[in-house]
Amino acid sequence: MKKSDFWFDLPQEQIAQTPIEPRDHSRLLVMDRESGKCSHHHFYDVLDYLKEGDLLVVNDSRVIPARLYGTKEDTGANIEVLLLEQKEKDVWETLVKPGKKAKPGVKLIFGEGLLKGEVLETVEGGNRLIRFSYEGDSIFPVLEQIGNMPLPPYITEKLQDNERYQTVYSHELGSAAAPTAGLHFTNELLDKIKAKGVKVATVTLHVGLGTFRPVKEDEITDHKMHSEHYYLPQETADLINQTKANGGRVIAVGTTSCRTLETLGTKQGLPLHTEEGYTDIFIYPGYQFKVLDGLITNFHLPESTLIMLVSAFAGYEHTMAAYDLAVKEKYRFFSFGDAMLIVNDADK
Repeated sequence: MKKSDFWFDLPQEQIAQTPIEPRDHSRLLVMDRESGKCSHHHFYDVLDYLKEGDLLVVNDSRVIPARLYGTKEDTGANIEVLLLEQKEKDVWETLVKPGKKAKPGVKLIFGEGLLKGEVLETVEGGNRLIRFSYEGDSIFPVLEQIGNMPLPPYITEKLQDNERYQTVYSHELGSAAAPTAGLHFTNELLDKIKAKGVKVATVTLHVGLGTFRPVKEDEITDHKMHSEHYYLPQETADLINQTKANGGRVIAVGTTSCRTLETLGTKQGLPLHTEEGYTDIFIYPGYQFKVLDGLITNFHLPESTLIMLVSAFAGYEHTMAAYDLAVKEKYRFFSFGDAMLIVNDADK
């Protein structure tokens, strides 16, 4: 398939700049996976489409305040550093602007000296490895003090509350972007879901900025996916295996949970067992799903790997028709936008 097959026109004003309050009052488009029929709701109505015996799998990764503004120690020149991946305890792969000021040996100061860094080397793609130093045992409390949330480039409004770019169940620090399908859940809604007999389990996939990397190749199969770190706990593996054995549905909250489960389904088959590693799985139409029975997801960028994943799960024609409908009905798109639920038997 061609990249252009996944293009759609989106008015600029439908790119959500701020999150809806309360979280679960965003809109929800429910699609029946078999028929493609769609209906319009609010996110809290997701409760009506979940059944006793279903399993929701959420990504518990937490976004780190990964954007740092500092200066060069020798000249005082301003510099911006974005933490991408922790390579060692205090060594991070980073994106630096302007890059020409970040040669090996250059020393950097952030937060009036609360955090210092030294550029070690330039790596593939022009990124820099930086070794950081600070008081204390961990860099993360320092980042909470002086770091900024790495919002996607299409969000230009300042975020008033950093917690609104975190899911309510976020726990494992490590993401450079939020697993945004989970932003719609409140603790109260999760309690109602559990009370209905639906179980909730976690995986961890640390979202990298590669999630926003555009597909440049015309043939989508020529695109090279970014790699991200995942972890499947044995407790979650057991719940997935039990749910499948009992005829329940495994519903992934977000494309990150989906990629984790399908990576393991492809590598292990069923039943699943605990595993930690890196995945660069690229899911596009023609892929045969091994684990998923349902998907909760936001509305994604045109020609992105994420809309390709949704098209693989819901069917290409169904997905593109649903996106056209969402544009027509003025749904809000992207990270702070509205959501879709794609399941069988939603046509009611």
